[in-house]
Amino acid sequence: MGFPEGFLWGGAVSAGQYEGGWNEGGRGACRMDYTTGGTRTSPRYATYVLADGTEVKAGREDRLPEGAHWASLPDCYYPNQVAVDGYHRIDEDIELMAEMGFKVFRMSIGWSRLYPTGTETVPNREGVEYYRHVFENLRAHGIEPLVTLLHFDTPLALEQSCGGWENRALIDHFVRFCTTCFMEYKGLVRYWLTINEINNLLSLIDFFGGGSDEAYQLAYQQLHHQFVASAKAVQIGHAIDQDNMIGCMIASAATYPHTCDPADILAAEHKRQENAYYCGDVQVFGRYPVFSKRLWDAHNVQLAIEDGDMDDLAAGTVDFYTFSYYNSNVVTTHEVTDTVGGNFQVGARNEYLTYSDWGWAMDPTGLQWQLETLYDRYQVPLMVVENGLGAFDEVVEEAGEQRIHDDYRVDYLREHVRAMETAIENGVDLWGYTPWGCIDLVSMGTGEMRKRYGFIYVDMDDEGRGTLDRLRKDSFWWYQRCIASNGEDLA
Repeated sequence: MGFPEGFLWGGAVSAGQYEGGWNEGGRGACRMDYTTGGTRTSPRYATYVLADGTEVKAGREDRLPEGAHWASLPDCYYPNQVAVDGYHRIDEDIELMAEMGFKVFRMSIGWSRLYPTGTETVPNREGVEYYRHVFENLRAHGIEPLVTLLHFDTPLALEQSCGGWENRALIDHFVRFCTTCFMEYKGLVRYWLTINEINNLLSLIDFFGGGSDEAYQLAYQQLHHQFVASAKAVQIGHAIDQDNMIGCMIASAATYPHTCDPADILAAEHKRQENAYYCGDVQVFGRYPVFSKRLWDAHNVQLAIEDGDMDDLAAGTVDFYTFSYYNSNVVTTHEVTDTVGGNFQVGARNEYLTYSDWGWAMDPTGLQWQLETLYDRYQVPLMVVENGLGAFDEVVEEAGEQRIHDDYRVDYLREHVRAMETAIENGVDLWGYTPWGCIDLVSMGTGEMRKRYGFIYVDMDDEGRGTLDRLRKDSFWWYQRCIASNGEDLA
C-alpha cells in the first residue's frame, strides 16, 4: 500500500536553534541567548551577573537571584545568538528545501520576535512582517508551513517578571501571542502546533535528578497552565479560521521493560503513562487521565485548578497528534551496571540495539510500535515531526569539490521510513514526516554544532568559527529521491 498520495514529506527546525539574529529586528531576549555551549559530558550554563558584579555560571533551569541580570560573559560562547544565521539566510535555505522536494516545513515563530517582553499589547511589526515573508516564500515554492507556536523560547522578560509558566498570567500572554499569529497569517498557515514537547517538564526531572516533591509540584502546575493555554489557543485558532488544523507535540521514546519480571513490565507502563499519555490524554481527550491521581499522590502534588479550566480543556482538544522520536529506552526495577544516557534519558542498555555517538538507542521498530500504539489510543491523525541522527560529519575533498558521505544517516532514516510505511499498512493514519534538523542546527541539549542532523551541512564549529556556507550532503540527494518517489526509492 505504501505512503498515501499527498503525504507531507519535509523537515523541521526551531527558531531558537536556527535563526540567530537574537538582537535584531526588535526581537527580545530568551534564556537560550544567555546559555553557553556544552558537550555530551559537560553541561550548558545560563550566565548572569549579581548585583555586586560577580559573574555566575548557573544551571540551565536555575532562577535569577534578586538583583541579578542575565548577561553574556566575555569568556563564554553563546551558540544560539547566531545559531546558523537562518534569520538572514532563510530564502537561500527555502531554495534548498524546494530542491529536495519538500511538501512541508516545520518551523517555529519566535515569541519574543513578535512580543519582545511578552507583555506588549501590540506586536512588533518588523517581526510580524519577517514571518509573513517566510510563509509567502514557502508557499511560492509549494511548501506548506507547519508552525510551532512555542518551542522552548518563552520571552526572558516573562520569566523574570512573572516567574515563567508557574504564573497563570502567562496563559493570557500566550493567548495574545497566538491570537496575533492566527490573525496575521490567516490563509498563509493552516497547520499549527501549540507547545513543543510539552511533556519535557516531567522527563527532565528524571534526567537531571533531584526529583523532589517541590520539583514535581512546580512541573505539574506549570503543565496545567500550559494545557489551559494550549486549549484556549486551539479554540481561538478554530474561531479565526475554520480551516486551521491545530495539533499537540509530545516528546516520545519507546519504553520497554528490561526483563519479563512483572515489576519491570508495570514500571515501564507507568513510565509510559507519565512521559507520554499524561500530556497526550489531556490535549486529545480534554481531561486528565485516571492515572493522574497516582502520579500526583506519588509526589504530594496539589494542583491549583481554577473555575473554567476543565471546560477549556474539554473545548480545546487538538485535531491531530504529533511527536518526536529518536530512540527507545528500557526501564527496570533491578540494579544494572551497564547503563547508557542520551536525549535527556538514562537507563539500562538494550543488548538488542546499537547506540549512536551520543548514547541514543537506534530503534526503528520502536517507531512502528509508537505509531501503532498511539493511533490505537487516540484515533486522530499522527505526524512524526522530529526524527533523525545526530552524528559527526566529515567534509572531504573529491575532484575539487567538498563532499559529505553520511551513509550512516541514510541508513538510520531509511529504516525509520520503512517502519512508518509498515505502520501505515497496519492501519495508522499518518499525515507527514519532518526529520529534525533538516539543515544543521545548534543542538538544544549540548549546544554543539558537531552533533549534526541535517541534509544540509552548515560551515560552523562549536566555537563559532566558520563561513556559515551551506553544502549538500549525500543524504540530501537520498531524501530528494525518497520524496520524489513518495517513499518507494530508498536505495
